[in-house]
Amino acid sequence: MLRSFRVENHRSIRAEQDLALIPFYGAGEAVPVAAVYGANASGKSNLFDALSFMSSAVRDSFGRWSPDGGVPRQPFKLDAASAAQPSGFCVDFVLDGVRHAYGFTVDSRAVLTEWLHSYPVKRQRVLFEREGGNVKVGSTVGDLRGKLDVLTSLMRPNALFLSVAAQSNVSLVAPIYRFLTEQLVFRSRDSRPQDLDQVIRALRDQHERDRVVEMVRDADLGITDIELVPRSRAEVLLRDALVEHGGPALPVSEELRFTHSGSPHTLSFDEQAAGTKAWIRLVPAVLEALDEGKTLLLDEVDYILHPQLTAMMIRLFQDVETNGRQAQLVVITHDIALLGTMLGDDVLLRDQVWFMEKGADGASTLFPLVAFRPRLGENAERRYISGSYGGVPNLIGTEFANAVLSRRAS
Repeated sequence: MLRSFRVENHRSIRAEQDLALIPFYGAGEAVPVAAVYGANASGKSNLFDALSFMSSAVRDSFGRWSPDGGVPRQPFKLDAASAAQPSGFCVDFVLDGVRHAYGFTVDSRAVLTEWLHSYPVKRQRVLFEREGGNVKVGSTVGDLRGKLDVLTSLMRPNALFLSVAAQSNVSLVAPIYRFLTEQLVFRSRDSRPQDLDQVIRALRDQHERDRVVEMVRDADLGITDIELVPRSRAEVLLRDALVEHGGPALPVSEELRFTHSGSPHTLSFDEQAAGTKAWIRLVPAVLEALDEGKTLLLDEVDYILHPQLTAMMIRLFQDVETNGRQAQLVVITHDIALLGTMLGDDVLLRDQVWFMEKGADGASTLFPLVAFRPRLGENAERRYISGSYGGVPNLIGTEFANAVLSRRAS
């Protein structure tokens, strides 16, 4: 379960920003849902990208990054001083009931610092700490200590020590590695082909198929059944040709066919409405997160879903009955309806809402709704859209009109 994520000097994020998911009003280790709002180009997706970069660095820095390629980071580039400064990433999370903290700083050449701490009985336990090429391990980490010389000999300047240890089968760090690379699940508009692959895998299993079909039926999309149908040889060759020329990398062995109420005929995935496609892509990831207690991070994939359907998805994570394994949902969104009430209930609680704003210097700032001390029952939707919290675009209608009229005048 993710408690917080801190990032510094990544894309539009210059100063350190902290997404803290620790409940402000209630008890518990972390909130089950968080939503980040902000104007276009405010930096919301950069926050998402920063955590995704951290996860991929843990997975790939030792096995896939080029030994001479440095660190593929993206620092804040709007001033020369920041572009030359290190970038930092840190997560605080709970694993098997124990709090952990892992982080690192990098420049464009190498890993500068790296650390992994745990907090059994609320006392800090150092698992390892790194400064450049020097790694020190704690006194109680036997298998890590015994392999330290071998691990440091394998460690390149641009490879994370955690990556080296995990891929060298050090059992102590294996759960931490799995949390960062498997328990954090990212979905965005760019992940559509992978999403469809996951749909097909789910439909191949009868139990999962029944759940996916039921979730699609319950969304009131007019679909009564989904089938997997083998593609013809000609279709496979056509798909291969499309992919070779930059087309969508859709699965070629099978295709989805949809039965709609009142018709014996089936339609393909491509013939569905955009909102239907978005929901179908999302359902297996939602079910997987709830089943396995994962943290699902969505970057504006709800942009064409009906607000009530998005609210229903959020309630699955808010409800302890459907979310008994402490899964989490973090949504980057523009859907202001989620700030209000639907069917008589609040969709998002006060300590589950965050805003992102970009200043005149191009740097993004993240801040929570609780910083404004909102009252219980306050109309957050109306106050946000009126600009009381910030995080909204500063639009002046006359400037748009003048731009149109000046074009005509010329």
